[in-house]
Amino acid sequence: MTNPPSRPAVRPQPRRTLIPVAFQVPDHGGNHGGGHRIAFGVPPRRTRVLAITLVIIVVLIAGFLLFDSLYTAYLWYRSVGAAHVYRNRMATQAALALVFGALMAVAVGANIWLAHRFRPALTGVSLEQQALDHYRMALGPYLVWLAAGVSVLLGIAAGAGATGAWRVYLMWANSVPFGTTDAQFHKDVGFYVFTLPWLRHIQGFLLAVAVLSLIAALLTHYLFAGVALTPPSGERKGPRATRAAQVHISLLLGFLVLVKAYAYWLDRYALTVASSTITDGWSGPTYKSVHAVLPAKTILLVIAVLCAVLLFGNAARLIVSRRQPEIDRGGHPWALPTLGVSLMALASVLIGGVYPLAMQQFRVNPSEASKEAPFIGKNIDATRTAYGLDGFEVHRYDATTDVARDQLSADAATVAQIPVMDPSVISATYDHTQQAQGFYDFPDTLTVDRYSIDGKTQNTVVGVRRLNLDGLPSDERNWVNDHLKYTHGSGVVAAKGNAAGPGGVPDFIARDLPPTGVFGDYERQVYFGDGLPDYSIVGGKGGDGGGVPLGSSLDKLLYAVKFQDPKILLSDAVGRHSRIVYDRDPKQRVRTVAPWLTVDGTAYPVVVGGRIQWVVDGYTTTSAYPYATRTDLIHTDLGDNRVNYVRNSVKATVDAYDGTVRLYAWDESDPILKAWMKAFPGTVKPRSAISPDLLAHLRYPQDLFKAQRDILGRYHVTDAQEFFGGASSWTVPEDPTKPDDPTKTAPGQPQPQSPYYLTVQLPGQSAPSFSLTSAMVTANGGGLAAYLAVDSDPGPDYGKIRILELPPATAAPSPGQVQATFQSAFAYQLNARAGGTARIVQGNLLTLPVGHGFLSVEPVYLQPLNGQSAYPLLNSVMAAFGDKVAFAPTLQQALDQIFAGESGAATGENPPTAPTAADELRTALADAAAAQNDGATALAKEPPDWTAYGQAQQRLQEALGKAQAIEAGQQPSK
Repeated sequence: MTNPPSRPAVRPQPRRTLIPVAFQVPDHGGNHGGGHRIAFGVPPRRTRVLAITLVIIVVLIAGFLLFDSLYTAYLWYRSVGAAHVYRNRMATQAALALVFGALMAVAVGANIWLAHRFRPALTGVSLEQQALDHYRMALGPYLVWLAAGVSVLLGIAAGAGATGAWRVYLMWANSVPFGTTDAQFHKDVGFYVFTLPWLRHIQGFLLAVAVLSLIAALLTHYLFAGVALTPPSGERKGPRATRAAQVHISLLLGFLVLVKAYAYWLDRYALTVASSTITDGWSGPTYKSVHAVLPAKTILLVIAVLCAVLLFGNAARLIVSRRQPEIDRGGHPWALPTLGVSLMALASVLIGGVYPLAMQQFRVNPSEASKEAPFIGKNIDATRTAYGLDGFEVHRYDATTDVARDQLSADAATVAQIPVMDPSVISATYDHTQQAQGFYDFPDTLTVDRYSIDGKTQNTVVGVRRLNLDGLPSDERNWVNDHLKYTHGSGVVAAKGNAAGPGGVPDFIARDLPPTGVFGDYERQVYFGDGLPDYSIVGGKGGDGGGVPLGSSLDKLLYAVKFQDPKILLSDAVGRHSRIVYDRDPKQRVRTVAPWLTVDGTAYPVVVGGRIQWVVDGYTTTSAYPYATRTDLIHTDLGDNRVNYVRNSVKATVDAYDGTVRLYAWDESDPILKAWMKAFPGTVKPRSAISPDLLAHLRYPQDLFKAQRDILGRYHVTDAQEFFGGASSWTVPEDPTKPDDPTKTAPGQPQPQSPYYLTVQLPGQSAPSFSLTSAMVTANGGGLAAYLAVDSDPGPDYGKIRILELPPATAAPSPGQVQATFQSAFAYQLNARAGGTARIVQGNLLTLPVGHGFLSVEPVYLQPLNGQSAYPLLNSVMAAFGDKVAFAPTLQQALDQIFAGESGAATGENPPTAPTAADELRTALADAAAAQNDGATALAKEPPDWTAYGQAQQRLQEALGKAQAIEAGQQPSK
């Protein structure tokens, strides 16, 4: 009788708590004496006390800094009457952190507990298990704390990550229907904008739970011998996992694969906004995605569900089987699950990758235009709707290039408002003539607005006199001056946009300190605006909303910590009535009060009701509108401005004196705005609450118009085949007067021409209106292709875009071509005016649809190179119509020169004044200097250009003769 084969030696796993001071790990030969020693010594009591004390101190400091951040934020919100916004947001973030953090902690902790609970009672005798025995004994007393600590830390991480999804949650929780469906799945657009992002967040969280739970379970099974990397001693092959461990891992893998199936389901809907390679910027389903990718996602979803069923079935088989030993030795219980997962991986490559590529290559590319036509049509419709372009008007404009006397008589109202003051040029002129004090200055680019003067609407150039501490002498820069004494700007300066004063300075209608002019008496202190110091402390001047009170020592301490400035706490100048004003930029204040808004890059000032108010445009946006193409919202505050739906849903104001923020619903039909108004009730006032005085100054925002004109460059086309070809596309012309964009990372690159606010009358309008305008050129860089104007006057037609489309055969020059003509035709005049003592500053090149054609106007400024008047002054105007050009001291004279001596319309310029003797002498000397420079240039050529030299010498003698006659008090000969 033979003895049964002996089983490998096993020994019970210790259940007692043992804390060895040290143990010896054997080497690979099993010799304990040759191993290495691992110590678990208990640290001295003094060291433990010191460590605990340091931890407590760090925790207290971190807690105080967190309290400081949260409480000062609450004080700020309360000071602007928006405490409910802060409470709602913090409550939402706290709830998300608790729910998702708890779910993660419970899931990971439960899986650690299950792995430990079903650990084998006996461990095999192997080098691996002998080494792990010592770790198991060492960790025994701390196992509960260690498991709890890992679970809590992962829960905290998950909770912190969930707080960033508060916008996504609130959009889902307060969603409203759009009332329109997508063209592929026929679901309401609200599903893609509100629901799908939240489902994506849930799917990402579930994936993290599955992966982290699986890792935690595997590590715990390994530590307690449920999973082994090596077989027991004496066996060449053997089991690697206990039956309990296999059940546990099989269930977790099944859950992980099920989450992947859920992701495949969501991927189907994500195709509605997926990018395509058909044309630049295309978004939405294509022939390939509908006929290959979408079926592939569905098939992969089914395969993933079947794989999950196999994994769950494997776990069930292991549970119900009574013939399995504790450690499974035979059979292949993982054969079917392994096969299923392998097939899923192979299918994801072949069905999800190779098949769509093959369809694109062999079925779509040979006849791409016809295959994609239906999808392009859907993209055109969705994109127009998403950008509010489904109501624009297109007018054929057969622009003439011929000129005739009185040709502009029908456009007299438009001509009267043609601006000659460039807001981006005359800021320096404002600085030198209206600065009042060295510590004031004006923004680099001023604002275009309109005010009523003597019953007539006057286009104006407006600037706020802001505080600039860099203008203080260095010996006056100290903490008291920087933060307590010089705390605000002062007053608004405005000038006519269509006229200049004597000598080319702006014709101011509001100026000086104390202020004088059309604004009358108003609160001129500017505590809130751009370019102000990070914080100032004022003596209770802020009114109800002007900053946060510093009435207690705790408040001072909190803000001393916030701004890392102990003087706030220690200075005697900070009293119980003091207030601290910060977050002073109007855009930042609006963005903080309404964190769900995308804020326009420009805040412009208006004077209404005796106060200076900053107007800020707020957008509701999404990048999830199905079938719509994405574009950039230029100059906005967000890092990622790629959106495919935008509405100017909110007009906001910020009081320059006390910082009060008011939000008004501008597009009350916008579903996204409705959702946010549900989430933050009472935050946004109805449109009817806008006062008539404020309403008169609201305008169409530039950033929105820039995005719309970029889209219209392609989406003015309605025929899918024509759209696919791209030959009919328009593009924004480069700005010929400002070739370098200082905001770009690559200097020297041309920048697109900015749209400009003009008073124009287009077909379909009964009278001129204040409009935002832009020229468009052909995609190949040719001539003018179209002219865009959007009505910016609040009223029935506000926001209506009108397009003047030129027939292809029309030879209208582009802005770049007009500028090239100016430079070549008037090179002598420009050089003569500079004369080596000044530089020429070119203003905006404006394009206006008047006289049945296009009029181009460009003001020319002269800026002396030194002296007290070293700032730009309007010197002359260049104008062009068709192939006719003119260069004259005034716009009126330039227009009359072009149109046969009489344009038929009067400009808004002031009547010209007779030049003084000093003006004539300066001009004569400048002509002489220019002639001398031309002569030197002619002689420097190889060979010398004697003809040009002779002409230059003749001009030099004429100029010197004029100068001598003027000095002698005689009338110079013509």
